Amino acid sequence: MHSYKKGIVGRRFTIFILSVFILAALASCKEEKAAIADNPDISPPQGMVYIPAGSFLMGGKTEQAQPDEFPRRKVGVSAFFMDVTEVTNADFEAFVKATGYVTTAERPLDWEVMKQELPEGTPKPPDSILQPGSLVFHPTEGPVDLRDLTQWWEWTLGANWRQPEGPGSNLEGRMDHPVVHIALEDARAYAEWAGKRLPTEAEWEWAAMGGLDDPIYPWGNTPSTDAAEKANFWQGVFPFRNDKTDGYAGTAPVKTYPANGYGLFDMAGNVWEWCQDKYRADAYEMQSGTFDPAGPEESYDPAEPLAEKYVVRGGSFLCSDSYCSGYRVSRRMRTTADSSFGHTGFRCVRDINP
Repeated sequence: MHSYKKGIVGRRFTIFILSVFILAALASCKEEKAAIADNPDISPPQGMVYIPAGSFLMGGKTEQAQPDEFPRRKVGVSAFFMDVTEVTNADFEAFVKATGYVTTAERPLDWEVMKQELPEGTPKPPDSILQPGSLVFHPTEGPVDLRDLTQWWEWTLGANWRQPEGPGSNLEGRMDHPVVHIALEDARAYAEWAGKRLPTEAEWEWAAMGGLDDPIYPWGNTPSTDAAEKANFWQGVFPFRNDKTDGYAGTAPVKTYPANGYGLFDMAGNVWEWCQDKYRADAYEMQSGTFDPAGPEESYDPAEPLAEKYVVRGGSFLCSDSYCSGYRVSRRMRTTADSSFGHTGFRCVRDINP
């Protein structure tokens, strides 16, 4: 009996020692990675800035926070490089000229793919609707139910990155504006061509904070009502009266407003930015990992349970406190991978040691 107990104690001690060594090895790897990444001699690639490694409380921090921003959790992020600005029309044009790429909005809609995300029995739209196009914003004539997005988004045949408002519009004078009408596949294709990738949701939020101590916005804690000079978002009454206090009704040239503490422009407003994470309303409850989390394996939006959605961050020129407050660093929004809108673009990141 005594030798049996001694054997049990011995095995437990062995397991304990192995656990200590494993944890120490993991910590050592993380420390080594951080030490390499935090080397001040590292030069960012052209058009990118260095985002240091660190940890932060990820999630909602004001009364405007939505349920999917909770619970707050401590997250660690390795260092990485991030594009100084959102990808511009000039950037995207260079990609298209080099590759011949055709965006999702320039291709006919695939009904066989669409119907998988719709309730069974949904009738097929006429072929005249299943033509290349995208969603374009149109202000309403007065107050409307803000739960009904169809009041201001209009499916517009011929709308795409080259023709942001549809046929008859063009990019003249807007080559330094962020590219829009970009679906997830388009953003990924550009990123691969550029030798980059899309940011994780955690990377994006950490970068948006700009080194500040738990800020509400990329510019700090100045209320949005007093921050028209800090970012491009909606001033007035959404979606019918835009006072344009920030100077723009639509997209603005990148670098129009001040950069955050890391040197990143337009982390609030201008256009929503794609992240690589699938969206789940309960993602923060799952606690699937707190060091360089890559997001959930499966998507789930209770409002549209059949649709696979991905996270977009940062808000756009259409955001206001009365509607979405998307310019908060913790604000999460979601959309299907094949969706393109006149207020959605992206920026890329690159690993320190690819």
